[in-house]
Amino acid sequence: MLRDEDRIFTNLFGFESFSLEAARARGDWDQTPELIAKGREWIISEVKDSGLRGRGGAGFSAGLKWSFMPKKTDGGPVYLVVNADEGEPGTCKDRDILRHEPHKLLEGCLYAGVAIGATACYIYVRGEFYDEAANVQRAIDEAYEAGLLGKNACGTGYDYDIYLHRGAGAYICGEETALIESLEGKKGQPRNKPPFPAQAGLYSRPTTVNNVETIAQVPEILRRGATWFANLGRPKNTGTKLFCISGHVNHPCNVEEVMGIPLRELIDRHCGGVRGGWDNLLAVIPGGSSTPLLPRTVCDTVLMDFDSLREAGSGLGTAAVIVMDKSTDIVEAIARLSRFYAHESCGQCTPCREGTGWLMRVMNRLVKGNARLEEIDMLQEVTKQIEGHTICALGDAAAWPVQGLIRHFRPELERRILAYRSARRVAA
Repeated sequence: MLRDEDRIFTNLFGFESFSLEAARARGDWDQTPELIAKGREWIISEVKDSGLRGRGGAGFSAGLKWSFMPKKTDGGPVYLVVNADEGEPGTCKDRDILRHEPHKLLEGCLYAGVAIGATACYIYVRGEFYDEAANVQRAIDEAYEAGLLGKNACGTGYDYDIYLHRGAGAYICGEETALIESLEGKKGQPRNKPPFPAQAGLYSRPTTVNNVETIAQVPEILRRGATWFANLGRPKNTGTKLFCISGHVNHPCNVEEVMGIPLRELIDRHCGGVRGGWDNLLAVIPGGSSTPLLPRTVCDTVLMDFDSLREAGSGLGTAAVIVMDKSTDIVEAIARLSRFYAHESCGQCTPCREGTGWLMRVMNRLVKGNARLEEIDMLQEVTKQIEGHTICALGDAAAWPVQGLIRHFRPELERRILAYRSARRVAA
């Protein structure tokens, strides 16, 4: 269990103001000039040593990602882009940071900017987050007025600007290169890689793209030290994490906890348990809609971190925990996700453009059982033809929920097909 003194997001529930004055009272913007003065290499080293992994879903080392940025450039601009698109169903952690702790994000943007040698930062906010974007813009204005941003930021001699950009609500723009395309005013479609954004990103300039939660954790890591953060959680899965728990629990919530907390403890401690008791649990999607579901037998013991969930056949993703009790039509739930991904595919890659629609149509038939038994294996094969064969990970995101359903609930699919066949025979 996370101790109160180790919490990073102390205003997550918005009980206090998000203003600069209130943020400073909570410890934000403290020692900022001194930390910046320690230099680019020190910041990258501390973030590396802390073990901070990207909180947007991929789980890649943040410090290592920053180190890929060129140390010397031709004198042109270098950019930090903050991914605040957050379109993953079930996920609302970044939203609470934007509306309740925007100054923590802005301070993190400043440190990250120093670390990668950036000249400016763009915060790309999901179009539907109107109030959140307004709060971030107000925080940016306050930071400029206080001399924390802009020319000679925090009196350090470092010039750094932060701009807010509102998207149009496309899920595909959560992918970093599609986000960059949208930021440039183009259609939000992922780019082929290489070149990677560190070589040619926004406006073909060196760019690093990071998630909101990742950047917002950096100030406390630098203030308290890498060792403090590394001692929270488990080896290679360090620090704290925001978990979004929704669905069939008694008290849905967002909560900050240590990485590696048991899933059952997370639900029982912070959500009052599963509706109807733990024995009423059917399955859990542990990391947002793109991660494979886990049945109750796995949920009994699984730990909530990148490596444990990968070993269990799923993933931490954005840590959006969607709980489903035995009243859930599990096939309809996954069919609904298939409809979502078919709708949100940008259509650029043939396996995704054609495959997501195919998955959706087959899943819609399987809800009623209107299929043949051999189509289950065919469905599995199509997911494998989509997975790993697209420019971005949306194809994988569409395939994994279906794979999880077949892996753990194949008997239910077979039961529906046989029941539908029997009912047709009786009717005839």
